[in-house]
Amino acid sequence: MLFNSPVFIFIFVPITLLAFFLLNAAGRPLLARGWMVVTSLFFYAYWNPAYLPLLLGSLVVNYAISHFMHGQTERRPRQVLMIAGLVFNLGVLGIFKYANFFVDSFNVSFGTGFSLAKIILPLAISFFTFEQIAFIVDTFKGKTKRYNPIDYSLFVVFFPQLIAGPIMHPQEMLPQFAGKRHRFQTDDFSIGLTLFLIGLGKKVLIADTLGAFGSPVFDATLAGATPTLFEAWGGTLAFTLQLYFDFSGYSDMAIGLGRMIGVRIPLNFNSPYQARNIIDFWQRWHMSLSRWLKEYLYIPLGGNRKGTVRRYLNLMITMLLGGLWHGAGWTFVLWGGLHGIYLVINHGWRNLSKRTGLTLENRGGRFLGRALTFLAVVVGWTYFRAEDLSAANTLLAGMVGANGVSLPQQLSGVLAPVRGAIESLGMTFAGLGSFNGFGFLLIVPLLLVVWFVPNPQRWMAWTKPTYQAIDRPSHRQWRPAPWIGVLLGIALFLIIKGFFTQAPTEFLYFNF
Repeated sequence: MLFNSPVFIFIFVPITLLAFFLLNAAGRPLLARGWMVVTSLFFYAYWNPAYLPLLLGSLVVNYAISHFMHGQTERRPRQVLMIAGLVFNLGVLGIFKYANFFVDSFNVSFGTGFSLAKIILPLAISFFTFEQIAFIVDTFKGKTKRYNPIDYSLFVVFFPQLIAGPIMHPQEMLPQFAGKRHRFQTDDFSIGLTLFLIGLGKKVLIADTLGAFGSPVFDATLAGATPTLFEAWGGTLAFTLQLYFDFSGYSDMAIGLGRMIGVRIPLNFNSPYQARNIIDFWQRWHMSLSRWLKEYLYIPLGGNRKGTVRRYLNLMITMLLGGLWHGAGWTFVLWGGLHGIYLVINHGWRNLSKRTGLTLENRGGRFLGRALTFLAVVVGWTYFRAEDLSAANTLLAGMVGANGVSLPQQLSGVLAPVRGAIESLGMTFAGLGSFNGFGFLLIVPLLLVVWFVPNPQRWMAWTKPTYQAIDRPSHRQWRPAPWIGVLLGIALFLIIKGFFTQAPTEFLYFNF
């Protein structure tokens, strides 16, 4: 069930929330949370009921391990249980997400012909597996207390964050559920609804529109085309912005849905294209995954405690596995490796700056940092989006002009007096065959938005929309006002109109 589908917005959410509030009002908070677990499981099974047994099995096994761990006072039995939990979770993830990938890669590398039945990737397996690994590890460390099965299940399957995050810590969410009586609050509901509509608009009105510009370029390249400069940049920037507004929209909607019942979900997306360096980028993009990788992979590997070389090696391992987390393919591994190299360079520059006093902390330096960071991220997204390495390399070649420079056909008349001189430089007027040139009319202003405009959480900071405090609140704060209601009403009208003209599309992060 998609957040941007009519059945979710007009049937599932009203019924789920109405019953939840009525049960709480009747003095049955535990039953209300049980209802939320049931509806969240229905939300998950709506995609494909075959996915449900795996999720239920994962819940039962992980809860049992944590339950028995709480009953142990000696470190050794607790450690054995933790290791068993890690083996179970990583084993399930490895079988369902990576078995086909590893077999295919082995066959290609060694010329073998091993075959494995195609395993369908269960929805959200990466997210609910990582959350439960965090719970098992934190239980071993004594950071969690014993919870009843309903509250534990709600922590894992709460539908606003189940499919695409954030990957939540038990200490953040379980205290908001366990023993709480959630009454309907007008302020919470209006704040949540506002965020949900903003996110819905980002997805339906912006991200899906950009997909129509970017996808033809990547598809044509995969089929053997060689996009020229404008086509390559147009397609890549369209995807760069599509992914931004798609993931940002989902994150806003998740926060909004949680806030409707008074639950504050952690911020997971914080204007990452405004980052001044790649370290800053990863503190803004998929923040919960970055935190998980740091706390449960990078630090256990040794972090920065074992010397500079080991630190950089740990960074590379973490980012390579972070890339593989996103998908079972070498393009994702290479994308993760690129970001590992970026981080090593960034940390190396910081160390050099400390020793030499060199700094770029001025207006020009900050602008240069933003520009280089954005360019590095765009190069990475090319591998992230491309179906194979060859297609990604072809696109990157086009972005540096190696495939030629073909100007838009519409400019041939405008530049008629100098057309001959232009063509003598090797340029033609046959460009933008696989990219609709009008897409630049949308791309350019949206780049300005993602580079300079505050995000909704900063705009609504005074309402405390997320679990953590919002840094650098916007100077202009949201307040309930008629004109805001009119704008949201117009956006909702356009969204509903779209329901009758095109089918709702999946969020891009549903694939991971």
